Amino acid sequence: MPIRCRACAGLLVLLMSSAGHSQALRRLDGLSLNEHDVDKSIEALRRADSVPGIAVALIRDGKIVYLQAFGERRLSPALPLTCQTAMRAASLTKAMFGYVVMQLVDERRVDLDRSIAEYLPKPLPEYAQYADLAGDARWRKLTFRILLDHSTGFANYRSFENDKKLRFHWDPGTRYGYSGEGINLAQFVLEQGLHLDLEREFRKRVFNRFHMTRSSLVWEPKFGDNATVGYTPDGRSVLYDRSTRPHAASSLITAASDWSKFLAAVARGDGLTPASKAEMIRLQIPIHTATQFPTLIAKQSSKYSAIHLGYGLGWGVFKTPFGQAFFKEGHDDGVANYAMCVQPRRACILLMSNSDHAEGIFKPLVDLLMGDTRLPWRWEGYIPYRQTGLRPINV
Repeated sequence: MPIRCRACAGLLVLLMSSAGHSQALRRLDGLSLNEHDVDKSIEALRRADSVPGIAVALIRDGKIVYLQAFGERRLSPALPLTCQTAMRAASLTKAMFGYVVMQLVDERRVDLDRSIAEYLPKPLPEYAQYADLAGDARWRKLTFRILLDHSTGFANYRSFENDKKLRFHWDPGTRYGYSGEGINLAQFVLEQGLHLDLEREFRKRVFNRFHMTRSSLVWEPKFGDNATVGYTPDGRSVLYDRSTRPHAASSLITAASDWSKFLAAVARGDGLTPASKAEMIRLQIPIHTATQFPTLIAKQSSKYSAIHLGYGLGWGVFKTPFGQAFFKEGHDDGVANYAMCVQPRRACILLMSNSDHAEGIFKPLVDLLMGDTRLPWRWEGYIPYRQTGLRPINV
């Protein structure tokens, strides 16, 4: 396993208030942040853990108050990362999909607790993609609520199964287990049952609504050269899969300038009724595992009961000292993203990177820029780097 960089020139800047600085840029504990010092701190952390590029946004009271990009979108030749660079959202796509589904709930086109059997023209196992479920009537228990809160009982993806077949590992709705299969099935039901085109729905309900001009569920020529190359811990570069098929679980291409607009809008509740917004970020299913992956962990744990870690609809949730938080990660080879909002303050952080290494600085970045939120970083696998030249991080 690669060893993270262990040396850094310079000390991590402690973020302190400065005279005359805007009061909008504050941590949740009230500490004022100086923008210049924020820049220096992020850059020190980026270099300390050999992160090629990272974009950071801060939202306060539903408004973007800080948005900056650091490092490179491509290392050779060296090209800078900008806030308009096209980046792979990975599983951040799932959170946006949850938001779109909740709009359909508001329009009474989707009922969260109605069996998917009532939407489909024929039984699910009669479709070739879901023939593996033939003979198991539990598929009829699946609802949009169960698909969105990751309690289907499916593996993350059937490709992780030894025989590559889709199956239930527990009864739907009884326990949490992260599953991209569940999100993809929700997309399938919308397409087959409601005859919706996912890319068109995202464009109408999200991209156009919030003026997100650098976002799409499929590759578009407009992204051109201003797109990231991803980097794995062993230094391997990962290029975009220029797919023409949208996937609700993972295919979003976006820019930090765009996704921060969406995140601010969700914090404000734009585009949803108050009831649907509240339902989306309400704890639907508690989480009783010590880590998120592997997804089919049998051993139960009460480690995160104190913060009420669980899942809402498309978003994870937990309690912070400052109120209820909702969050979403995005991870793939050469991709590391994290978004989190503390709802009572409508205060959020967005981290988007073209490197797996970035996950080693997510906890210190959240702590520095948001305060101590009791982030469930071990559960998410965000093990902080150990660094001698920077302020110590307790692991």
